[in-house]
Amino acid sequence: MAATTKIKITAGRVSLAAALNDSDTASRIIRALPITASANRWGNEIYFTVAVTAGAENPKAVVAMGDLAYWPPGRAFCIFFGPTPASEGDDIRPASPVNVVGQVTGDATALRQVQDGEPVRIELA
Repeated sequence: MAATTKIKITAGRVSLAAALNDSDTASRIIRALPITASANRWGNEIYFTVAVTAGAENPKAVVAMGDLAYWPPGRAFCIFFGPTPASEGDDIRPASPVNVVGQVTGDATALRQVQDGEPVRIELA
C-alpha cells in the first residue's frame, strides 16, 4: 500500500485515528468526506450507508481487526472490530466480500461501546 490519507472516526463517545489506502474505492470515499451517519451494529462491526458507488475492487471475504471497508451491495462503509454473526472461529467475516479501504490506527475494540443509532462522523484528520 502506497499513499494513505489520515482520517478521524468519531462514533458515539469514541474517537479513533485511521488511514485510508490509495485504492479507487478509498479515493471515492475521500471525495465524499465529511460523512455523518447513524451507526448500525452487526456483531463487532459498525456499518452505515454512504453516498459513494463503487464496484468490487479486490474484494475480501475475511478481514482483519480494525479494517475499514466498503460493502458494494449496500453502498456501506464498514468498520470491523471483532467477529460478526457470519464469522467462523476467530475469523472476522463481512456479510459478503468487501473492498478494504483502510485501517484504524488506534484500538478498534473501543468501538464495542458504540450502540445502534449513535452518531458517526468520518472526516479528514
